[in-house]
Amino acid sequence: MRGTFLVFLTAIAVSNSVAQENYSIDPAWLDIPKAVGGEEVVLTEPVTGSEIPVELRFVELLDGVYAPIGFRKPAGEGPFPTVVFAHMNGGYGLRWIREWTQYGSGTLEAFLDAGYAVVWMRYRAEVDTPYGTELTVREFQGRDRWNRGPLEYEDAIEIVEYVKDLPSVDADRVGWLGVSHGGEMLFKVASEYQGLRAGVASEPAAMDYLAQLPPEPNAPPEPPQPETMEANTPEMQAAAVEALRGQIDEQQAMERINAVEMPIFVAGRDRDHNQSTFRLSYELMEEAGKTVQWRSYDHDRHGFIFVQRNAAGAYEPDPLQRAAVADAIAFFDRHMKSD
Repeated sequence: MRGTFLVFLTAIAVSNSVAQENYSIDPAWLDIPKAVGGEEVVLTEPVTGSEIPVELRFVELLDGVYAPIGFRKPAGEGPFPTVVFAHMNGGYGLRWIREWTQYGSGTLEAFLDAGYAVVWMRYRAEVDTPYGTELTVREFQGRDRWNRGPLEYEDAIEIVEYVKDLPSVDADRVGWLGVSHGGEMLFKVASEYQGLRAGVASEPAAMDYLAQLPPEPNAPPEPPQPETMEANTPEMQAAAVEALRGQIDEQQAMERINAVEMPIFVAGRDRDHNQSTFRLSYELMEEAGKTVQWRSYDHDRHGFIFVQRNAAGAYEPDPLQRAAVADAIAFFDRHMKSD
């Protein structure tokens, strides 16, 4: 009888031990006996005029929401050097990825032809939350609670980390090409994350990154300028850069720049109303001894490096677009295809 009782107690102990195994991602609120799994959701769609389809993937971000990306790779198994592309501000989700894949991917097609895998990425929209506040997390009711919402460049870091884990991607050779705010995000990412091999900041609107100061109290507002000025001579550009130096917190800007380890190509646009910001970003990196190069192009349109289909549905880049794309590919070849 005593032996039967001990067997009964042992059975209870084993049962309790098994019951204590909880495979939930949310164990404070849900108890499950085995992990719930399944295949990752990947949608594959054809791309007009190309034999290379797009894989529409979804990247989990720090706060549990998802951002879409469009991934394409050359023929073959790889692993391939890979470039992620960031177009200005974020938002618009999966529809944006689909539209730009079909109608705004002339530059990405050139990179595919050059042997690179390519990624269009989306991230959350830019917000007015001051850049520079450290993101921290604490446990709260069994889950995460953040001191602020993640920012778009922090989304981008998660996307890059995801891309580096793809089997056809060479994780040691991942680069970034961003325009305008996408160019500024490159600087922000490079100051906090060392997982990129090289990057191109085209027309980087890096005012936040350079810690531009608010205007003096009671200062008269500056008259607005068109995005593309009628004229912006070298003398005008030099004077604007010197003026901008007096309008930033240079110590804070240099602390950020000193943390950058990756080579960056800063591409300006001669008559852009923010040309002084583009140029000063380059000059401060050069003064910090970073690996950086500069070239400016006299194009009429902001964001010109991303080639779009014309009215006939063809990609026909103009000479300056051809030059800018070729310069970007040459830069990546130099820093991502050599050991």
